[in-house]
Amino acid sequence: MELAQPNPELLQQLVTMRMPFGKYKDTILCDLPVSYLEWFQRKGFPPGKMGMLLETLLVIKMNGLMYLLDPLRKR
Repeated sequence: MELAQPNPELLQQLVTMRMPFGKYKDTILCDLPVSYLEWFQRKGFPPGKMGMLLETLLVIKMNGLMYLLDPLRKR
């Protein structure tokens, strides 16, 4: 059985891309609080790539996987 591997490009974007709108505008995505990501989960993630990134980040944070981003943040 083959395990799914995270997309390194997507993970890199989580540590470099900034939130383009809202209360946390200009905050690097991986620094967004879980409460804000949960709000999107309740109200609906934005369409397209941004929504996919925010949803992925929520899964990472909720499952204690932030360590996956640590090596990318140090670059």
